[in-house]
Amino acid sequence: MRTLNQILNKIDSEDELTKDNFKFLLQLKNRGDIDLLFRKAYEIKQKYVGNKTYFRGIVELSNICRKDCYYCGIRRSNKNVNRFVLKEEQILSAAKWAYENNYGSVVLQSGERNDKAFIEFIEKTLMEIKKLSDGELGITISFGEQSYDTYKRWFEAGAHRYLLRIETSNPEHYKKLHPPDHFFEERLNCLKMIKDIGYQTGTGVMIGLPFQTVDDLVSDLFFFKEFDIDMLGMGPYLVNEDTPLAKEFLNFEEKKDEQYLLGLKMIACARILLRDVNIASTTALQALKYSGREMGLLAGANIIMPNITPMEYREAYQLYDNKPCIDDDAELCLDCLKQRIYGIESEIGYGEWGDSPHFKKKNLINNI
Repeated sequence: MRTLNQILNKIDSEDELTKDNFKFLLQLKNRGDIDLLFRKAYEIKQKYVGNKTYFRGIVELSNICRKDCYYCGIRRSNKNVNRFVLKEEQILSAAKWAYENNYGSVVLQSGERNDKAFIEFIEKTLMEIKKLSDGELGITISFGEQSYDTYKRWFEAGAHRYLLRIETSNPEHYKKLHPPDHFFEERLNCLKMIKDIGYQTGTGVMIGLPFQTVDDLVSDLFFFKEFDIDMLGMGPYLVNEDTPLAKEFLNFEEKKDEQYLLGLKMIACARILLRDVNIASTTALQALKYSGREMGLLAGANIIMPNITPMEYREAYQLYDNKPCIDDDAELCLDCLKQRIYGIESEIGYGEWGDSPHFKKKNLINNI
């Protein structure tokens, strides 16, 4: 049996990047061993992406969704949600605030719609954001499954990163998380279209889901590598009591520490395996521990997504219960984040897009 030190000391070798080794790492229980894993991931982060943390100001522009995923608080069948759509001027105001406060990028996110009015609304909004920032504000979008033409329209309007979480790379597991009219193959095909169009392609999974095994998580990691992703946004699964999946996850309060550590271990393993991709430290980590996002950075992440949605709408956009920062205005959130990031001796990439080094490297190779 290999020891932790034997694995970590040789992890720079491609020969050591095996599924068995990552299964071993994800099953670490001793806190000292877990800290060694985090330190190794942080060392690899410093080498491949540097010490900067990049801000992506997130605007949750609507909680109307045509999908009915069993885990999601804004699923179509949830009648306990007050539905909303931000007006264009509200989105632009948030984007302008981000630009004026030296955020390098914004993220536009919503429940999933693919009707003509929504597609045109997003297209126009993207062009207006580019206009108000003189093309200087980077734009990531996350609007779920769309057609090739829609993805291309939004790319040409100014978005250059797209996040579409696969949620799980196991098709059978996927079926347990979604109704029968949601198809794993369709989601996978959308990821392929996004990549083909030229977006920096992001995906991710939920960690610690019901029905999920450690082997599933290892397969997720290798799916990210084989698909050659540029960005990763993943976090621990958190319960929303208004969802069917909540019934499969009893005694959640007793499992919070386990979920938290598993989320951090997945970030660390992803950094070790993928090296130069962008990895977000998600708000879900902070929902479990006050310092969760900082710990995500210390475990290998390099992206933070502060919420800049108008405060009066945040409570209605809860994918999971007890989401943090609902009552913090953007100014307070920024001040808090500065202190947190400087507290772990990281720099902030003010005014920088912070594009994925992995994406840049691929483009350089393709252009030779």
